[in-house]
Amino acid sequence: MGRVTERRRVIRIRDGAVSTRPDTLVVEEPLEIRLGGKPLAITMRTPGDDFALAAGFLVSEGVLARADELANIVYCAGATEDGGNTYNVVDVRLAEGVPLPDITLERNVYTTSSCGLCGKASLDAVRTIARWPLDSPSGDPVRIDPATLAALPDRLRAAQRVFERTGGLHAAALFTADGELLDIREDVGRHNAVDKIVGRALQDGRLPLSSCVLMVSGRASFELAQKAVMAGIPVLAAVSAPSSLAVDLAAETGLTLVGFLRGASMNVYAGEHRLTLGTAATTG
Repeated sequence: MGRVTERRRVIRIRDGAVSTRPDTLVVEEPLEIRLGGKPLAITMRTPGDDFALAAGFLVSEGVLARADELANIVYCAGATEDGGNTYNVVDVRLAEGVPLPDITLERNVYTTSSCGLCGKASLDAVRTIARWPLDSPSGDPVRIDPATLAALPDRLRAAQRVFERTGGLHAAALFTADGELLDIREDVGRHNAVDKIVGRALQDGRLPLSSCVLMVSGRASFELAQKAVMAGIPVLAAVSAPSSLAVDLAAETGLTLVGFLRGASMNVYAGEHRLTLGTAATTG
């Protein structure tokens, strides 16, 4: 439980010289998420923060929004035929009175480390209704300077402890609008890293995250944009490209979506009203 790396023997070839050496690899194992004792989803993840991952997944699915809606999360004993506990199965219990969702939806609820949730029956099935606004209750939008955004990738990378040892993990980090790091989680799947961030915030009673910026390694998919919206996060920034569907969702919901955030350069795809732009944007 919580093991994130393993050692493996590899053959190393450098400039024609062949040698053997141990290499540190990131662990990838399945996690089955059960809801009220019934199987709901299986995700390939890096062990650790499993309860937060399950809670965050249920936030993105519209099942949970507040800490008092969650009764408890436990590892399932007897997960194997011999009664052993693999720590790869968790059961989520909702608080009394919180309705169970229809878990017979026409979709294959299986997530991979590469693409996230796969097999959704239709676009409508993932356009769940957000329960939090993207801005503060006063209605004033978060304002962030592009120079602050530009500094986030380096701060994210500097805080990735396991990545430095393996080179095989994605990361998601939560920052203030002033660039202060609030939380960071690593996982083989970027969607899992975000779920761990959001789930921890739910458990701590900090949702909605209406004054925060979510920074992710890699690309910004529709699923990551949805997770940000469902957690009330107003700004999503990624070091790589967004998908067209992520941009569409950002435009529909008012999410600020920034991609190709590298050095002092970035592309703003939606929600530019939250950026303190010194000059008016021009079209070309």
